[in-house]
Amino acid sequence: MKLSKLYEAIVRIGIDNDPRGKTEINKQLAKVNKACAKLSNEDKDSFDMETLQNPYADTRILTGDCETNIKNVLVGIDVETPELLLTDTIRQKKKIDLVVSHHPQGIAYAGFYDVMKMQADILGKAGVPISVAEQLTQARMQQVERRVLPANHLRTTDAAKLLNINFICIHTPADNCVATYLQKLIDSKHPETIGDIIEMLKKIPEYKSAILNKAGPKVLLGTESSKCGKVLVEMTGGTEGSKDIFPKLASAGVSTIIGMHISEEHFQKAKQANINVIIAGHISSDNLGLNLLLDAVQKKEKLNIAEFSGFRRVKR
Repeated sequence: MKLSKLYEAIVRIGIDNDPRGKTEINKQLAKVNKACAKLSNEDKDSFDMETLQNPYADTRILTGDCETNIKNVLVGIDVETPELLLTDTIRQKKKIDLVVSHHPQGIAYAGFYDVMKMQADILGKAGVPISVAEQLTQARMQQVERRVLPANHLRTTDAAKLLNINFICIHTPADNCVATYLQKLIDSKHPETIGDIIEMLKKIPEYKSAILNKAGPKVLLGTESSKCGKVLVEMTGGTEGSKDIFPKLASAGVSTIIGMHISEEHFQKAKQANINVIIAGHISSDNLGLNLLLDAVQKKEKLNIAEFSGFRRVKR
């Protein structure tokens, strides 16, 4: 499979698993295309053309030839310059056609906060008034943008170019896979208590493995005997949303949140809102999302997947 086709397949899988639904994504892409068509030629020169078909700013081909045939892929959770240097050493012994990082680098990191706007629609589906969800999400997006703005975004991609490594990152499409997978699982099993959810998570290979590494699912708020009520899986949308969303979620009837991670500030706000919080695990959830996405890719093209930087391949 050519790199360009692999990239297109990854974006399609992300859209297929987007919690907002394909209809909403297609509407948003249509708006972007309409806005682009109205731009002057001068303004189009600085327009990100990738946004015409890819709604995920944190997923990009970072370096490489799009016509390269991809067969041997090295996949990691965090890939920076040290991992790329390791890749260069590995290539002396085995062929590597492509390196994949889950967490974004380069241009995908510089603009990743843009995907956070999807959080407003997800919160809206959970019952939060859309005006509240949009305003809180927008304020949080601006905060994250200010944090990301001064970073040396191109440091890692420059290293990939110098080493002549094909390099891509897959963030929100993979996060969509894990969020949708777990939400469907919860909705279908109708767990009664927090403990029931923990037992469900323990049966998933990625979380089972994480337990052995002292990074398994944890109940941070509530107890295993607590009734879980309405459960929201909150695992996509770039990064943590607004810390002020928890009382709004409680008002919308959400009793339990399942997330990858939570900051201390967000934890305290969730506690004040009397919402149960289960942390499934960050790297383990990233693994689950990537594995689900790779399973979908493998249905189209058989790839040889090698693991590093916290990634473990589990096939379904």
